[in-house]
Amino acid sequence: MAIGVDRNQRTAKSWGDLENVSPAGKCILSRDVEIEGSITFQKELLIDGKVQGQINSDGVLTIGENADIHGYIKVKSIILFGKVHGNIAAAERCELKSKSVLQGDLKAARLLMEDGATFNGQSEVTSKSGPRSDSPKGKWLPWQ
Repeated sequence: MAIGVDRNQRTAKSWGDLENVSPAGKCILSRDVEIEGSITFQKELLIDGKVQGQINSDGVLTIGENADIHGYIKVKSIILFGKVHGNIAAAERCELKSKSVLQGDLKAARLLMEDGATFNGQSEVTSKSGPRSDSPKGKWLPWQ
């Protein structure tokens, strides 16, 4: 079974949507994959397995409902269905789906959080230009 995100839609409304779409140009790490180390990708990546380490990209990252990520994530956009234990920096947007769990700090230009999502940490939602210079928390995230 192929898993992917509809390029015309750019987001999936539910995990079932991901299971019924062709993965044109998308890399996939399935649920039985475990990685310890750094991951870098260019366009789109779907992770449904376990990762311990950093994930860096100017692309779109989808964390599947079976995924368990421990580490720092810095991407253009992220869609979270599964679990992340670590900080996230998203240049454009972060979507926390209804059964997702984020335990860590978040910095994004846009944040969309569905009812039922769990978020335990600090958030900074700013324009793409970055944090305001007068912000008292202007330097609280470790990647600034």
